[in-house]
Amino acid sequence: MIYPAAGQPIPDLDHAVTRRAFLGAGLGVGGALLVGFYVPTSGAASGESAVFAPNAFIRIDRQGKIVLIMPQVEMGQGIYTAVAMILAEELDAAFDQVMLEAAPPNDKLYANPTFGIQVTGNSNSVRAFWMPLRKAAAGARAMLVQAASQVWKVDSASIRTDSSTAIHDASGRRLAYAALIDRAHGLAPPKDPVLKDPKDFKLIGKPLKRLDTPDKVNGKVVYGIDVMPPGVKFATIAACPVFGGKVGHVDDSKAKSLPGVRQVVQLDDFVAVVGDHMWAAKQGMAALSITWNEGSNAAISSADVWKKIRTASEQEGAVAKNVGDAAKGLSEGELHEAIYELPFLAHATMEPMNCTAHVTPTSCEVWVGIQVLSRAQAVAAKVTGLPLDKVTVHNHLIGGGFGRRLETDFVEKAVLIAKQVDGPVKVVWTREEDIQHDIYRPVYLDRLSASVANGRITAWKHRITGSSIIARWLPPAFQKGIDIDAIDSAADTPYDIANLRVEYVRDEPPAVPTGFWRGVGPNNNVFAIESFIDELARKVNKDPVAFRRDLLDKTPRLRAALELAAEKAGWGSPLPPRTGRGVAVQGAFGSFIATVAQAHVDEHGEVRVQRLVSAVDTGIVVNPDTVIAQLQGGLTFGLTAALYGNIDIDKGRVRQSNFHDYRMLRINEMPQIEVHLIKSGEAPGGIGETGTTAAPPALGNALFAATGIRLRRLPIDRDVLSGRKPA
Repeated sequence: MIYPAAGQPIPDLDHAVTRRAFLGAGLGVGGALLVGFYVPTSGAASGESAVFAPNAFIRIDRQGKIVLIMPQVEMGQGIYTAVAMILAEELDAAFDQVMLEAAPPNDKLYANPTFGIQVTGNSNSVRAFWMPLRKAAAGARAMLVQAASQVWKVDSASIRTDSSTAIHDASGRRLAYAALIDRAHGLAPPKDPVLKDPKDFKLIGKPLKRLDTPDKVNGKVVYGIDVMPPGVKFATIAACPVFGGKVGHVDDSKAKSLPGVRQVVQLDDFVAVVGDHMWAAKQGMAALSITWNEGSNAAISSADVWKKIRTASEQEGAVAKNVGDAAKGLSEGELHEAIYELPFLAHATMEPMNCTAHVTPTSCEVWVGIQVLSRAQAVAAKVTGLPLDKVTVHNHLIGGGFGRRLETDFVEKAVLIAKQVDGPVKVVWTREEDIQHDIYRPVYLDRLSASVANGRITAWKHRITGSSIIARWLPPAFQKGIDIDAIDSAADTPYDIANLRVEYVRDEPPAVPTGFWRGVGPNNNVFAIESFIDELARKVNKDPVAFRRDLLDKTPRLRAALELAAEKAGWGSPLPPRTGRGVAVQGAFGSFIATVAQAHVDEHGEVRVQRLVSAVDTGIVVNPDTVIAQLQGGLTFGLTAALYGNIDIDKGRVRQSNFHDYRMLRINEMPQIEVHLIKSGEAPGGIGETGTTAAPPALGNALFAATGIRLRRLPIDRDVLSGRKPA
């Protein structure tokens, strides 16, 4: 059912850009044009081609197989199924005939409309490709109907489609799509294809089984770490434990004497051991004696990072939003202020970082699971000095990305090693190397001020201080000192506040690399805003749900989610001592979600999260099972971060190294999770990161309800909750 590898030219699509006529386009960041290309094929009318490929996404062959050239990467979020459902729905295809093939690297054909490059992230796979894929599929359907009308010599309007078949009810004639592809060749797609009315959807909205599940269960799926090209060797790496440090001296004599160890590769800032298998490479690494030149960052600590960001946060920032007169409003009402802080976090993906590469003087081949396929190709070309067309990248299913695989550092290292190895080499990072050399979720500091009068917020000021990932990762999107990701969910707050000012202060942590982490900006902003809203509700002696409801007149979808979540969670019903409920709402990634957490705190400060209830309006739900699963996973991911997540820096290095000190939520700690979907006719929103953002503030508010102690810093401090130290 799934074709996880890619990289070879696609038949009938490997044409010069000048021969492409746009079927539909959208403007991405920096003016990049989106997808949806009509590709004329010479000789098609005479039957020379056995494939009907009306655009970059769809291919139908004479056996009736419908292949979706999948522009996005499956990393557990269910898009292989959801996007295939969108295609099959609008094409009126038999779903069991739809197959998927991972798109090769090609920004021109497969760019994500949000970013203008080929990328999977930002919870936008369904929402970004919802309309382009529907138009592409509807255009293909119209061309097949036109082909049938020519065969039958009837009006196209008298033909309907169903299950990959054109049907003429008046005469009882039927033709499978496969029988129409020769005739469909040479036809031009309609400029504005007619889309289905949502009331006529047959697949969208149904909980269909995921296409990738069977092969995951039986072991047929090939993740990046499973790749085994002929003659492959294994390698593992060690980089300087201090950020920015270099290799000094390496004594590899003992390592090279071990059975199975084939080679030691020494580069500027890391060392690799190559062996016949992973155990040999790992044992060889343990036998190395390495002296590091630690450099200027060897004295940096977390205390230095926090001192720097706290100082920076006292300065005025670039203005992201300014409505009314916040300064005047703050001076007139009852003022309340608070500071919230979130730490560095690692990704700790289930599938460790890995990449397999084979470099020859004239070619480079890469096997990897990555969220930025075209960037992987580009970095391999840069490292090898080869032209792009000599670099083949095979993308595979990903065992957890969470933003870590939006980076290409692990591809670059693998290709650097492969340049010195005869034959393909699979580079696998140990868990220790992964956690101690991650691209970390930044530390953030949020300063909030608000005035309240007559039970409502009259003025609000929010200053966000932290690293700018966008400035590094997508420079054209960093404009006028504003990181659009860092201010996400702050500048577009759902609350009705007449006087509002949002600022951003860029502060880069010394030496520590920062990157996307399943939500990023909304992580800190929703935690800060929803914690602060709760504090304000308590300040005016108002129920936290009622306080929020009164501020959501302009966001009825979120208000409805809040009311449903409160109802399903039994908001206001009695609870045992030291047990509390907390609520948090958000309008992030195009979805509207309200979450109620219920937690108990014992006398030692240990927390037991008993229940999480979420209500979500994510627009038209393509596959309910996928949405529910993503929220369950996201809530667990965010809850884990709130309870345990923290990366400490000491002497220029990360202290944590594995799951014993970078804890994950365990099975016996899992709360009951309930997800309630709200029916909506709006376009789909994103769902992969919403749960991650929702859990921490809901938990923090529940802990306050249980103990009367307000935690403004994550992860939660059990000593504070127990009273062993002040808040």
